[in-house]
Amino acid sequence: MAESKESDAEIRIDILDKGYIELLGTFGNELTIVNAARVSFGHYKTEFDSKDMRLLKYLYRNKHMSPFRHVMMRFRIKAPEFVMRQWYKHIVGTETTSTYPTQLHSWNEISGRYKPVLEFYNPTTWRKQSKDSKQASEGELTIEESDETQKIFNQALTNSIDAYEALLSRGVAKEQARILLPLNQYTEVIWTCSAQAVLNFIELRDHEHAQVEIREYAQAMRTIVQAQLPTLSDIWFE
Repeated sequence: MAESKESDAEIRIDILDKGYIELLGTFGNELTIVNAARVSFGHYKTEFDSKDMRLLKYLYRNKHMSPFRHVMMRFRIKAPEFVMRQWYKHIVGTETTSTYPTQLHSWNEISGRYKPVLEFYNPTTWRKQSKDSKQASEGELTIEESDETQKIFNQALTNSIDAYEALLSRGVAKEQARILLPLNQYTEVIWTCSAQAVLNFIELRDHEHAQVEIREYAQAMRTIVQAQLPTLSDIWFE
């Protein structure tokens, strides 16, 4: 994972070869959460203290999640398509008690119907299939194996891009020409979601069983959330 750098966003962290996460804004903090919980009693506080810490721990320990959804964060994310397809599954974690899986959530993505696909993820290492897990990787190919694998990958990618551009040059609609492109194409989204959704994503994807690429995004997200909500992060991940 690359170091963060300055941008027009509040925080930006570069990931993989061309990807990144930018924090565009945060609404609320730990005090927002405990005040949402205390509204049942008509109470409201202006400063966070030790009693609030105990309440925050109680809410998390007993899975009273609705107060955590009063803190919202907005991100711009650039990632390969195969990472984003895994990521999109986590929108259901935004509101776990509602029958509407996208409540308190907004996800808008760049469209290949409007904008030609121009960027693709190129792995720097090639991993072996795990012998114990059908979905995981384990170890890396040898240098010789990796060199040959890279040649195969490069040729397949070149063929796909050439065919895509050839279709566009013949007047084929972008929405149709894009269907032959591989899953390593980069895409961009704006994701606005609750603190619960973000922390749930980190908990599940910054995990040894998660795919390496999406884990890098989860680790970057953890860095951002720890900077914005340090007390909540300590409680959630203790």
